[in-house]
Amino acid sequence: MQSCTVFRLIRITLVLTAIGLLVWFVADEMRTSRLQAHYLSELGDELSFTLKPGDAPVLTAPVGPYDERTGYTHIADFSQRLQARGFEVAESARVSARMNQLSDEGLYPAFREKDRTGLSIHDEAGRVLHAAGYPERTYARFEDIPSVLVSALLFIENKELLDKRHAQRNPAVEWDRFAQAVVGQLMTTAGMTQDDAGGGSTLATQIEKYRHSPEGRTATKRDKLRQMASASVRAYLSGPDTEAARKAIVLAYLNTVPLAAKAGFGEVNGMGDGLFAWYGMDFDSANRALRDASAARVRERGRLFRAALSLMIAQRRPAWYLGGGAERLESLTDSYLRLMAQDGTISPQLRDAALVRQMRLDTAPLVPESSSFVERKAATALRSHLSDMLGVKSFYALDRLDLDVTTTLNASVQQGVIHMLQALKDPDVARDAGLDGQRMLGGGEDPGKVIYSFTLFERTAAGNALRVQADNYDQPFDINEGARLDLGSTAKLRTLVTYLEVIAEVHQRYAGRSAEALDEAADGADTLSRWTLGQLRRQPDMDLRTLLDAAMERSYSASPKEPFYTGGGQHYFGNFNRRDDDRVVTVREALRHSINLAFIRMMRDIVQYYIHINPAADKAIVSDADDPRRAYYLSRFADREGRTFLSGFYRKYAGKTTEARRDLLMQSAGSPKRAAAALRSIRPDLSLADYSEQLRAYVGDSAALDDARIAGWYKRFDPAELNLPDQGYLARIHPLELWLVRYLSEHPAATLTESLEASVDQRQAVYTWLFRTRHKNAQDVRIRSLLEVEAFIAIGRSWQRLGYPFDSLTPSYASAIGSSGDRPAALARLMGLIVNGGVKLPVVRFDELHFAADTPYERRFKHTPPQGERLLPVELTEVVRDAVIDVATHGTARRIAGAFTLADGTVVPVGGKTGTGDHRIQRFDRAGHKVSEQVVSRSATFVFLIGDRFFGTLTAYVGGADAERYVFTSALAVQLLRALSPTLMPLMETPTPPVPVLSAESEHPA
Repeated sequence: MQSCTVFRLIRITLVLTAIGLLVWFVADEMRTSRLQAHYLSELGDELSFTLKPGDAPVLTAPVGPYDERTGYTHIADFSQRLQARGFEVAESARVSARMNQLSDEGLYPAFREKDRTGLSIHDEAGRVLHAAGYPERTYARFEDIPSVLVSALLFIENKELLDKRHAQRNPAVEWDRFAQAVVGQLMTTAGMTQDDAGGGSTLATQIEKYRHSPEGRTATKRDKLRQMASASVRAYLSGPDTEAARKAIVLAYLNTVPLAAKAGFGEVNGMGDGLFAWYGMDFDSANRALRDASAARVRERGRLFRAALSLMIAQRRPAWYLGGGAERLESLTDSYLRLMAQDGTISPQLRDAALVRQMRLDTAPLVPESSSFVERKAATALRSHLSDMLGVKSFYALDRLDLDVTTTLNASVQQGVIHMLQALKDPDVARDAGLDGQRMLGGGEDPGKVIYSFTLFERTAAGNALRVQADNYDQPFDINEGARLDLGSTAKLRTLVTYLEVIAEVHQRYAGRSAEALDEAADGADTLSRWTLGQLRRQPDMDLRTLLDAAMERSYSASPKEPFYTGGGQHYFGNFNRRDDDRVVTVREALRHSINLAFIRMMRDIVQYYIHINPAADKAIVSDADDPRRAYYLSRFADREGRTFLSGFYRKYAGKTTEARRDLLMQSAGSPKRAAAALRSIRPDLSLADYSEQLRAYVGDSAALDDARIAGWYKRFDPAELNLPDQGYLARIHPLELWLVRYLSEHPAATLTESLEASVDQRQAVYTWLFRTRHKNAQDVRIRSLLEVEAFIAIGRSWQRLGYPFDSLTPSYASAIGSSGDRPAALARLMGLIVNGGVKLPVVRFDELHFAADTPYERRFKHTPPQGERLLPVELTEVVRDAVIDVATHGTARRIAGAFTLADGTVVPVGGKTGTGDHRIQRFDRAGHKVSEQVVSRSATFVFLIGDRFFGTLTAYVGGADAERYVFTSALAVQLLRALSPTLMPLMETPTPPVPVLSAESEHPA
């Protein structure tokens, strides 16, 4: 009996001892985290990532605010977009199996995260073009933080965090606060209390929450556990001792804590940006004052400390406290100041100085500091292209990505060009640059009002690399890529290329044919086809290069006396230099001296060629009403050609609003009368009053627009009384284009397929009415007019294939001398084709994109050499290259000759084409005669090539009322390029590997 009692006592003692040991172990673990430190530091050793060549699966990132802002969440999408745009993954992070496992189990990837990220753009030499860092104001090290801020933060949020007694302590959990939160949750669940139980969050878990939880919120208990577990794993990445990790937590929190958003600034993160955005404080000055504990600065220190403390408190409900709860925030700040002084965290002197409310929260929108658009223009253009590549909708979001970009721009040369262009506003600098002279700024014009835009590309293995993009226009608008300029003679370069293309097409079609076949083809052919066939008849083995050289020696009259029926009416044209009026010149001479009438006649030949190859121009079908092929052929032609034209018009208007479509069509109308016909056709629903108002809005102030005349047009052009071809004839706009704009007004969401199905009858009507015999002479005029329109549509497609930037050409021979407008950037693309031997290469602005460096999301993309697309025969580009070098040696651009000379004395050949133009507002009388005009802009462009590698454009531009006082020509642009040559020479001196192009034997493009 006694022995049983002893054994029972022993068992009880053992149980109590075991319980006591367990309690001691748990208490010790809660105090020291020894077991956690051992296990989690071993786990941390398994969490790694390495950067290796090639592609790899992308680690799934959380969808928290930090991951969205840095772009980690979208790395996979960015990768797809970049690879579709000619980039390949050069290197990517490979994460360890354990890191992948934890991520799959729901933990946030554990690595040393960056407090500050942002877009950086630099050139190959590392020179910075753009650098954004967010948050903008941060502490680099824990030691940089004023100690009073650290003490205040720990008092409010996490008192035990920096306790040095337990070096291995887990900073993610404060057990007393956690236990209190658990009890509170249980009581809430049991219905014992209605109060929301606190979460017991430490600074470490708060960081996980606002960085990685969806919307930065804790939505569920599972979210809370995920935050605690992720923070715990992250704390032991460097080993069991967490002292450094705990300091890093304080640093990260003060650098990145969310503090709402403010108009004019955006999202506010971190104490530095918070003090600036909400209190207008200079961060560096504030920190110096907070570190100074001298009595002399206690007042200032109190003011600054109060502001910082209020932000620490505001982070709990930042949108409310920093939005409309400023009074409550002030009251809480006062309370915490008293508690902290009572606790001994701050001195009574600092408390008293801080309790004086010396400054208020500033909720007014911030006004961004102004800066020069000129200095930022290139970076802005690069960011715009980068946004498009990545699918990022705003510069705001783009600048916050963890992304480092290497651009093709040469920052040193870029800056030199910018400084030169800016300096030209000074008359003395402009004079020293040689811009003060005949056909430049020799008449005392103010050089300060001339805008210059310069772009330079280099042919490389990766494509056409952008080396310089600069202007001196202190506004966001980019003249080089955004302006539609009437550039006059640069259109002659496009016309020359089209002329030679026609010759090359005929050569490809008939080379090697028998003499009989050539004679048969020449019978009834157009002028250019006849000439080409004659050359092949005389020399059957003539190669393309020989033929094109001969084409450059064909002659054209420069006489302005001949009237030209084009654009639906009779026109006369003049030469720039009247001494050319009585000359007969070769094509080469016409380009060299930019002789208008030769190119007008050349364009007439080109139009006749396109009419000749148009099936509707078959003379037998047109002239013989009894031709048995007529009905079948017209039906077949109407369907095929109608589909072609309607598809082109649909592309022109796709993606635009109804009003934008109408505005675009009305731009093609020309005279007031044609505009009246076009508007009546596309807006048959308008009342006379509305019709009159809208017509005046489109045409402007014109003597032709009196009420009686408009009423007459309204009745005469009534679509109910005119068939569709008549409407097109009167408006000088293709009837199917009129029909489509009207149809899309009624069916804005219609697809191309639906538009084609709806237009069956209209396509037939447009082409069959032309061949009825009644009023044959009048109908022949309409036939010629429509065929010319269709020829210009075909020519326009040819120009667009070579980079022409607009949807259509003005259907007039005047397009050969600039009436259809152009853009400098588009002319540069054309010159790039010449330099590249007829091969289309992409414009390359970025060599490398490096995402998320030193993170498990890291990826480095390199631009890959493209597959060139041949658009022109290499022989044609060789002939054009020789011709534009001749222009720069003996013609209108001869002042550039010899401007680029290498250090060894080698003269780099320069070629180019000049172009000058005015944009004018014209007014007409009742009869349609011009009664006045006003110059609203003047521009001069030089599109050039330098050697075998470089090409670009330089444009001078004056807009507004001042334009009429300027008489400069493209000589100004040419001289400026010469003045810039010393700045550009470092690029010319830099050797690059030879770039292969498609061989001369490559098949000519169709």
